[in-house]
Amino acid sequence: MSNRVAVVTGGSRGIGRTICTELAKCGFDIVTCYTRGAQAAEETVSCCRELGVEAYAYQCDVSKEEDVTGFFARIKEQFGRVDVLVNNAGITRDDLMLKMSEEAFAQVIDTNLKGAFLCSREASKMMLKSKYGRIISISSVVGINGNAGQVNYSASKAGLIGMTKSIAKELGGKGITANAVAPGFIQTDMTAVLSDDVKKALLSNIPRKALGNPEDVAHAVCFLASEAAGYITGQVLAVDGGMSM
Repeated sequence: MSNRVAVVTGGSRGIGRTICTELAKCGFDIVTCYTRGAQAAEETVSCCRELGVEAYAYQCDVSKEEDVTGFFARIKEQFGRVDVLVNNAGITRDDLMLKMSEEAFAQVIDTNLKGAFLCSREASKMMLKSKYGRIISISSVVGINGNAGQVNYSASKAGLIGMTKSIAKELGGKGITANAVAPGFIQTDMTAVLSDDVKKALLSNIPRKALGNPEDVAHAVCFLASEAAGYITGQVLAVDGGMSM
């Protein structure tokens, strides 16, 4: 994968940072973006550069079309190509449906779903020129099963699955694959604050009887980004310890 370019949205921390570093280990030059937290994004960049690749982080709100077009214009000027796009940027605004505001619903849809659409559209323009590309969107087990208190988040992640399948059908004949990775409960800063009782309840629904690690998700992404996955498209790879069975 030497000299190929991978763009990972939301790579400042957690799963996004791990995806960046694992792709860097595979030889990809890395470009990531952030809305806030420039320092954290630069830490990701430093981690990738230590692995011997080029890496850059730029500010970009993926929910805003002008930000996304500017972000990819900068990538085109710098590298002239995008080989892999990982739609990882996402937010949560959890609440029960009856209490959820329209703003909370729209914010999550705009970032998680519209953002992935805007990035996929811009990246695919460069992929079409090289007749090669991998578009990988980070969905979620709740996009498959749903979850109380996450109507907006579940809808956005289910939407990513439908979008992935549509992109696969539109671009499959052009050498571009599109797949989704659906993580289950992964050990991140968000899950670290859960009580032992909550974690115990979660584990009771996971056949693997363990929470996943960010590396588990990143390894799935690296596989789908590789030449070994060239005949795989339109698929959802659940990294959830069997939770969504």
